[in-house]
Amino acid sequence: MLVVMQAQATEEQVRAVCQKIEALGYRAHSMPGAQRTAIGITGNKGEVESGTLEEMPGVQEVIKVSKPYKLVSRDTKPDNTVITFPRANGASVSIGGPDLAIIAGPCGIEGREQAFTIAERVARAGAQFFRGGAYKPRTSPYSFQGLGEEGLRIMAEVRERFGLLIVTEAVDYESLDLVDQYADVIQIGARNMQNFSLLKRAGRAHKPVLLKRGISATLEEFLMAAEYIMSEGNYNIVLCERGVRTFADHTRNTLDLSIVPAVQRLSHLPIIVDPSHGTGKRNKVTPLSRAAVAVGADGLIVEVHHDPDRALSDGMQSLFPDQFDALMVQVRQIAAVLGRSIPVSTPVHSGAILED
Repeated sequence: MLVVMQAQATEEQVRAVCQKIEALGYRAHSMPGAQRTAIGITGNKGEVESGTLEEMPGVQEVIKVSKPYKLVSRDTKPDNTVITFPRANGASVSIGGPDLAIIAGPCGIEGREQAFTIAERVARAGAQFFRGGAYKPRTSPYSFQGLGEEGLRIMAEVRERFGLLIVTEAVDYESLDLVDQYADVIQIGARNMQNFSLLKRAGRAHKPVLLKRGISATLEEFLMAAEYIMSEGNYNIVLCERGVRTFADHTRNTLDLSIVPAVQRLSHLPIIVDPSHGTGKRNKVTPLSRAAVAVGADGLIVEVHHDPDRALSDGMQSLFPDQFDALMVQVRQIAAVLGRSIPVSTPVHSGAILED
């Protein structure tokens, strides 16, 4: 069920409706929009008796939401969700607005020198976020598993030095607690998209969540995974298409760009694209990045390494810094055609990156 408040409803009236919903034994999710506030109701096994709610001051109507995903649906929130990140210099960056979010960095944090070298280049090219794995869920138990908390500390230094916001993956409860402390965005990877207990825990975290699509997940399964997070009270979610497994063998995965407009039709959540995991091959990353921006994605998450042939993970799909520079030039041009932009960042002498 969904309670739609009148455009002129006061905060006190919204709060009163939420309290009434809670008193009935359900959970209320207040979601302000540009014109009016909607309040989603979860926890109900059947249909909620709407009569008492409809008569409350400030309520316009009570409607039934037929989709299994309720909070992520445009029925609940017609306006696009924009997640804003304040920065130390008083400016801010966002995911989901007119500006495209660019997240770049190595697959795994291998050491301080490696991270700083790559961070300096991606920041100079215009990335606003730095990605890097401190915890690496790998197919083989003998592959590089990440540096753990040491890697998180290195990324915190990257943020301090270059002004980049940090995106990194949590793989279990213990790592999620640490990522919540160190990072700006908690990534839930494809392997954990249907780890429902971890999704619930992410829903109680303090940071936005970047949720990657599972390797064989349908659109509805993808949105239902986001619903798990939102149902726990965390409404700051970024969806990410990173390729699905098909019969194709010319790429690591099949990058499904058709899901971008499909998500945007059904959900208010922003969606970005990962062309690195989506293809697994360096020469395909830039063309698919161009296509992702053209199809309307809200941003990109791209792997970059200064020496990919010696990378401890995913070197074959990591761009050289010069290739990332060229990619940024091209996607800026495509974004402009669509009336979107990538904020220009200017390095200062201290090594921090300040937004123009």
